[in-house]
Amino acid sequence: MKRIALFLVTNLAVMLVLSVTASLLGVNRYLTANGLNFGMLLVFCGLMGFGGSFISLFMSKTIAKWSTGARVIEQPQNSTELWLLQTVQTLATRAQLPMPEVAVYDGPPNAFATGASKSNSLVAVSTGLLQGMTKEEVEAVLAHEVAHIANGDMVTLTLIQGVVNTFVMFFARIVGYFVDSFLRRNNEENSGPGIAYMVTVFICEIVFGILASVIVMYFSRQREYRADAGAATLMGSRAPMINALRRLGGLQSDGLPQNLQASGISGRDAWLGLFSSHPPLESRIAALQAAR
Repeated sequence: MKRIALFLVTNLAVMLVLSVTASLLGVNRYLTANGLNFGMLLVFCGLMGFGGSFISLFMSKTIAKWSTGARVIEQPQNSTELWLLQTVQTLATRAQLPMPEVAVYDGPPNAFATGASKSNSLVAVSTGLLQGMTKEEVEAVLAHEVAHIANGDMVTLTLIQGVVNTFVMFFARIVGYFVDSFLRRNNEENSGPGIAYMVTVFICEIVFGILASVIVMYFSRQREYRADAGAATLMGSRAPMINALRRLGGLQSDGLPQNLQASGISGRDAWLGLFSSHPPLESRIAALQAAR
């Protein structure tokens, strides 16, 4: 319930900020007496699409800590936490990165990396992962997350999400306008958009959003392959990452909030592979084994 409330409050706050900004800039007045102002519509959709994605990115560390209950390790309380800090420091140095924040949270085996930039990042591991894997396997998972940061994956996926959000909103409103205009073509008294516009935009945003998610999830799966390869490079061997993925296959993983699903070392299987944020573990292992 806490996660759901946090998700709703955060998204409502983001939409409120963007709506006020669009109103102040005047870009929300794309519907005119003469029809659609396509230029202003594109600016409005870009503001809402990219704005929401980038605000979420800048808030990602804070939201991740709140939604998972992750505790950042500032002063190690035991040998495991000391080892985690030292291991991430070693991996970050190899990847030529500033030291990320390191956190631990209670939950099933999983780990994630998030943050607005390479110099402002977080690597978090679950207690289930620490208990269910050997140290070498945990190190490989940490290397995978550090590789995500080194590859700039959080920013890349944010840009892709911003682009698809923009065009989903843009085309949904164009279709809505023309459907509404067609249905009201004999009504000369009221030229403004009617209920058909709102209903069509709502339906199109759902349909186009589903289609756009296929694009976003494709790039999400590709970044997992790259992070696996990056982990193998940082570890100096493919074997630890392969062993970690095999171990994950035998563990009940996941447990991450919806907003962090794409950031975990393993993701929830979708009913159709096109909508999965992560490739099957078998495919990831095969890709590592085939790498030269």
